[in-house]
Amino acid sequence: MAVSFGNAKASLSDASRDAMEASRRVIEDIIDSDDVVYGINTGFGALSSVRIERSELEELQANLVRSHACGVGNPMRPEYVLLMMMYRANSLAKGVSGARPEIVDLILAMVNQGIAPVVPRIGSLGASGDLAPLSHMTMGMMGEGDCMKRTDSGWVKMSSADALSSSGLTPVILEAKEGLSLINGTSQMCAYLTVSMLNLEMLTMVADACVACSVEAIKGSHSPFDYRIHASRPQHGQSVSAARISGLLLESQILQSHIDCDRVQDAYCFRCSPQVHGPVIDLLVETRRMLEIEINSATDNPLVFIDGESIDIVSGGNFHGQNIAMASDSIAVACHEIASMAERRINQILDPQWSGQKAFLAHSEGLESGYMIIQYVAAALIAELHLLANSATTSNVPVSMGKEDHASMGATGAFRAMQSTVLLSQVLANEMVCSAEAIGRIDEDAGSGVIKIVDWVRQYVEPFQGDKSMTAECESLSRHLLDGGMSGVFE
Repeated sequence: MAVSFGNAKASLSDASRDAMEASRRVIEDIIDSDDVVYGINTGFGALSSVRIERSELEELQANLVRSHACGVGNPMRPEYVLLMMMYRANSLAKGVSGARPEIVDLILAMVNQGIAPVVPRIGSLGASGDLAPLSHMTMGMMGEGDCMKRTDSGWVKMSSADALSSSGLTPVILEAKEGLSLINGTSQMCAYLTVSMLNLEMLTMVADACVACSVEAIKGSHSPFDYRIHASRPQHGQSVSAARISGLLLESQILQSHIDCDRVQDAYCFRCSPQVHGPVIDLLVETRRMLEIEINSATDNPLVFIDGESIDIVSGGNFHGQNIAMASDSIAVACHEIASMAERRINQILDPQWSGQKAFLAHSEGLESGYMIIQYVAAALIAELHLLANSATTSNVPVSMGKEDHASMGATGAFRAMQSTVLLSQVLANEMVCSAEAIGRIDEDAGSGVIKIVDWVRQYVEPFQGDKSMTAECESLSRHLLDGGMSGVFE
């Protein structure tokens, strides 16, 4: 991510260069021998039985890329294209794809200089690799199509040929197997899942902070976060969530002032929050483990294996993104569940029955609507999240005359997961707007961590002074939540 946003540079290691050169020699030996090997001198997919003449191999690779570059929809964000390029380069750098080191050198030069081919988002089935998006990426490397180039004043669109020449780079002429190696992998879905995972890792921490703030806003009970409860059910994520919440509530004068109140139990949206947030933390641990393996793997087909004098070209299915697709489905469900509880806490903060404050936190009830519609917007966001929580993985459509008869739809799922994290950030921002306002009207001090959070929120959202449009402040707060701006509160 640092490299894709221009905050670091990438290079190819000597060990990877050596491995790539060794596998490339195998491909060249096959061409010289006139052996027929899929992906090297044959057609592709359902046309894999068609042999291609040696004199046509470069044309075969170019035709493969051009024919597969037929994606549609809005273009990918340039930074995410660069992230996708990083993953493709890293996959080829494993040295089992048969591509020349020069291919990775060009990818990394483009990434380091901020040259991102224009890639329509829609087209990948999450199996046979992200064929359409990666073909658009490869066209940019060939000097065809358009690119976005990072400049001091922002991203500028220009022809790929101009983008490369302005940076002293030469378009690549693909040789045997290289086009297939470039487009046959899980790089787009990995890019979107990376953003989704990093966003949700941040937002699970934010969600715990929201619970702590909202508990104080309604003068609720701290007992559900007692470590002994969670030690009795030692699920890792649940214990992490409860510890974060209870840590933010330390030194609460609000708790002390309500030590003898008659409220026995709070609603599940408060009391069970560690039990709901915890499984999301566990999911993210597993997703990170899987994703770190995936982005450091060779995911094209076929692969070249060299063991001493023994050489094998083996066809398989590492391009299939089922692991990414299923993780993305889970992330989308997780976002809905966290948001659903957050909206219920907003409802209680705005309800005098629970908060003891004026309805909707208005100053003049009736004359003002206060934060009434903030809850409505949260409910609308949950409706969006509910739609997005439907599985993408179960949308299989067989293609290529039935040879490719199961698709993961991982690219669709991972993009959907990323969208879900953004919507979740907006629900959590709305909760923080309400809890910060309610806490500001309580005489006693909240927990020391909660005070820090409220102070941070006040950098972006002013205290309520009367009815006004809240769109700009709510959206600003959600952006800063996603950017990790609140993380310093936990240090």
